[in-house]
Amino acid sequence: MPHKSAADLIAEAKQRITEVTPQDVRDMQARGDDIVLLDVREPNEWNLGHLPNAVHIPRGIMETTIEPRVPRDRRVVIYCASGNRSALAADTLRQMGYADPSSMSGGFRGWAEAGGAVED
Repeated sequence: MPHKSAADLIAEAKQRITEVTPQDVRDMQARGDDIVLLDVREPNEWNLGHLPNAVHIPRGIMETTIEPRVPRDRRVVIYCASGNRSALAADTLRQMGYADPSSMSGGFRGWAEAGGAVED
């Protein structure tokens, strides 16, 4: 069996998940949609800034720590720095039975560039 690259895995995950844009997330917030913003970046990235009210669970421990913190029936919008780790995380949550996980395209970088609110 041929080996897959990280790019292959990310591309395959993006075919199985829903991606939303930073503007989509801002629209959800403006409507008051019940969403969980899940930041899967590393602690040093989180400490540089994050979306207000986000839940921080680094990608490396997400599978083992998310269940007590985020119910499976909640809509979860996942973000990382650029949208790749969050795509893999959304695919994993889908496999774990989460009802509506999505990945924010462009990640935190795209959010900040689009003028989204950031907390320190």
